[in-house]
Amino acid sequence: MKKQDIIRAWKDEEFRLSLNDEQRAQLPQNPAGVIELADDELRSVAGGDSCRCFCPDMVFPLSPEI
Repeated sequence: MKKQDIIRAWKDEEFRLSLNDEQRAQLPQNPAGVIELADDELRSVAGGDSCRCFCPDMVFPLSPEI
């Protein structure tokens, strides 16, 4: 598989899904690593739901759960 096709497969999900099973099996792992996080992983990200905007007189929560 050409280098250009590998990079395209990493970036373009539609293209990646158009590849047959053999071609997908030949793709090396994306060097960027995991590109999707589960909801529980996103909740643990710093600032994910506990970020606040500090103003001189007030604190405005950015998330409705706060």
